[in-house]
Amino acid sequence: MEGSNNAGVWRLAEDECWNLLARRELGRLAVAVDGKPDIFPVNYVVDGPHVLFRTAVGSKLADLSLNPFVAFEVDEYDDETAASVVVKGTATRIELQREIDDADALPLTPWIPTLKYHWVRIASVSITGVRFHRAPEPPRYSASLK
Repeated sequence: MEGSNNAGVWRLAEDECWNLLARRELGRLAVAVDGKPDIFPVNYVVDGPHVLFRTAVGSKLADLSLNPFVAFEVDEYDDETAASVVVKGTATRIELQREIDDADALPLTPWIPTLKYHWVRIASVSITGVRFHRAPEPPRYSASLK
């Protein structure tokens, strides 16, 4: 971890961010179309500096064709710590058959029994992450009992 502040929050190094992404399989895709945000849960796989997922025809593909700039967030937590990683980048549909075949060989396991024929690749422009210790919130107000 790169550094912390007084609140017990640590910035993750880039390799730690990619390692966290590789350990997980469900993330949140954030898109914006016509100034309106939307978030989709997607299962995914990491392939080098890219995040890949499959989708069916629908709002995700339509949104990405209008605005390919996305954010993708993944988190993990246990009883003591929590972490979050955000990838910002450009999402494009994979269309070359050779690249589709390569993507089909990746270990992506669907979560729901629907057919998804369209692969999407998020090319990372930036990746950031934080880890912090979970603890109760301190008192927000301290009134004098005198």
